[in-house]
Amino acid sequence: MIDVYSSATPNGYKVTVMLEELGADYTLHPINLSAGEQKTPEFLAMNPNGRIPVIVDRSNNDFTVFESGAIMIYLAEKFGQLYPEEPETRSRTLQWLMFQMGGVGPMMGQANVFHRYFPEKIQPAIDRYQNECRRLFEVLDSRLATSAYLAGDVYTIADIANWCWVRTYNWSGVSVDGLSHLQRWLDELYQRPACQRGIKQPERNRTPDDIVKGAQNIVVR
Repeated sequence: MIDVYSSATPNGYKVTVMLEELGADYTLHPINLSAGEQKTPEFLAMNPNGRIPVIVDRSNNDFTVFESGAIMIYLAEKFGQLYPEEPETRSRTLQWLMFQMGGVGPMMGQANVFHRYFPEKIQPAIDRYQNECRRLFEVLDSRLATSAYLAGDVYTIADIANWCWVRTYNWSGVSVDGLSHLQRWLDELYQRPACQRGIKQPERNRTPDDIVKGAQNIVVR
């Protein structure tokens, strides 16, 4: 049994989609970000950085893992799925996972802040982050022009991680027009039942206060 402490954000969805793909037995504990539940002493004992998601593996002496990418690697190794053993394919998987964690996630997050939430519209900042998001999308499109998935012909944690963010491109105000290979990949993953289930857990809080304060309550397509 795995306990999952998460919210309706792209990083949170990375874990729930993966667990759904694995068919793993887990219990979801929704964390209300706008109420500051991620800053409580109980939560900080699990993740001193005060961010979701966090998992606690009850089958492994309550071992706790924070940081979404680290969680994905831990689960992939535990279940022996979505993280190929062949060294080069595994390396490509890790490279594209890091691409999301170091590029796509942070840049889309900043685009969300300045495009959606910041009280003052600072156009140079909006342009900077939206343009960088588009550049990263073009990198993904180029890769997907030559392979079915990011690591090659096999679906991996790298696809899950990038998809959970890129699918929210409208919320960041970034276009995917002209990126046919990226669009093909987005649509294909949308057809996966585990992806459909994973992005609905936990349910999004739709109140205006939560939309503003949460800063990552994403409008689902």
